[in-house]
Amino acid sequence: MQNKELMLYLHVPFCARKCHYCDFLSGVHSSETISRYVDAIRREIRERGKEYSGRSVTSIFFGGGTPSLLSHAQVCAILETVRSVFFLRDDAEITMECNPGTATAENLSGYRRAGVNRLSIGLQSVKEEELRLLGRIHDFPAFLETYRMAREAGFQNVSVDLMNALPGQTPGSWKETLESVLSLVPAPEHVSVYSLIVEEGTRFYDWEKEGKFTGRLALPSEDEDREMYAYTGRRLREAGLLQYEISNYARPGMQCRHNYGYWTRKEYLGLGTGAASLLGEVRYLNETELSKYLEDPLAGRSAQPLSKKDQMEEFLFLGLRTTRGVKRKEFRECFGEEMDGLWKAVIGKNVADGLLEDDGEGIRLTARGMDLGNYVSAQFLLEE
Repeated sequence: MQNKELMLYLHVPFCARKCHYCDFLSGVHSSETISRYVDAIRREIRERGKEYSGRSVTSIFFGGGTPSLLSHAQVCAILETVRSVFFLRDDAEITMECNPGTATAENLSGYRRAGVNRLSIGLQSVKEEELRLLGRIHDFPAFLETYRMAREAGFQNVSVDLMNALPGQTPGSWKETLESVLSLVPAPEHVSVYSLIVEEGTRFYDWEKEGKFTGRLALPSEDEDREMYAYTGRRLREAGLLQYEISNYARPGMQCRHNYGYWTRKEYLGLGTGAASLLGEVRYLNETELSKYLEDPLAGRSAQPLSKKDQMEEFLFLGLRTTRGVKRKEFRECFGEEMDGLWKAVIGKNVADGLLEDDGEGIRLTARGMDLGNYVSAQFLLEE
């Protein structure tokens, strides 16, 4: 069984303060609640892991929330529990999301000693007014200090997370953020760039409904958004960071293996509140209510069996997010079906429209197609 690979996602639903754009399952809680949660997730790892204990774990991702609110002792305890249950490969990628203003030099060094070997630091912007608008607790100097401490702690694989298309943001202010990140020494190995989506249930959603995003705080136009996206790809490519997914850029060999596993439908086990799993032909979702999870971390898990249709659509949707695209041979090996038998007309139309490239082996989005990825993907929905 150790040859059968598995990825682990560990959700940490705690924040120092809820950001104004965030609709993730997270919130502000006491240190006592955090301690109880660490105990609960360790219990879930032990109990849930019995079914998958022979798997070879290739990657672990601490996501949130703000995982860097955990002490290094808590992270060490969680990873020790993982190692006691699973076969953790020596070369496993272990990522932790980290926010400036929450990470200390002691904890960063402790995370590294515990086995965390990849850090994803949430900067979002270098502009003070943009950070305040987002509700972030840090400023750019605090990010610089966190970045310095991470490097001194021994992290040689660091990603910087950014956001664009923010209220009041211009192509000029976005370029300033990008240039500031590229001037870091040493330069980051990876950069993630996400365009803002105003989600229901967030403060941004309420503000937009109230008409606050007008004038100086107007959301960038569609043309401005596309200009920022196109500039990002060109500038990062010039700096040696190659795009490998719609929102992600990396130096050669430094792609996030864990996230790439999602886009290629590798199996993963999600642990913690609201964590999703993909195991075989079933997608699972953990209990989302924190109090219930703390009472019994094994209860409240729902299962959604995936039909062959569901799986084929996912294979296309997720694969088209990557610059590699979707290969005909791999699709045939997975499903015993030919892509052209299902979507020949759709593929031909989008190639003619300049949204897809087709080299015979497979299909991928063009640069223009990346701008209209949702529109292209929607055409691959299969009829019941």
